[in-house]
Amino acid sequence: MREWIGFIVRFIVSALVLMIVAALLPGIRMGAGFTGALIAAAVIAILGYVVEKFLGDRVSPQSRGIVGFISSAIVIYLAQFLIPDYLSVSIIGALLAAFVIGLVDAFVPTFIR
Repeated sequence: MREWIGFIVRFIVSALVLMIVAALLPGIRMGAGFTGALIAAAVIAILGYVVEKFLGDRVSPQSRGIVGFISSAIVIYLAQFLIPDYLSVSIIGALLAAFVIGLVDAFVPTFIR
């Protein structure tokens, strides 16, 4: 149960961060407002989950290493091809989004202990 709560909190925070990043930074555009951000966050979460299961926990954004950062940027960049109506991102935009999301993950508790 605690994992689900943490997942939901992280999902909502990710959607909000995506909207803020798209509004403030170049290279990333969200379509359809908060609905688009929720869809993009869901796709990014699913892709991130698949990458973690395939490559292991070292690529998790929580590891806060360069591998986690790069894999997060790649996941964000690849998500646009699955949902082109809701997310458009350049390589620089994906890197900036991964950086900001990593910062938010470092300071916002996304799991309950």
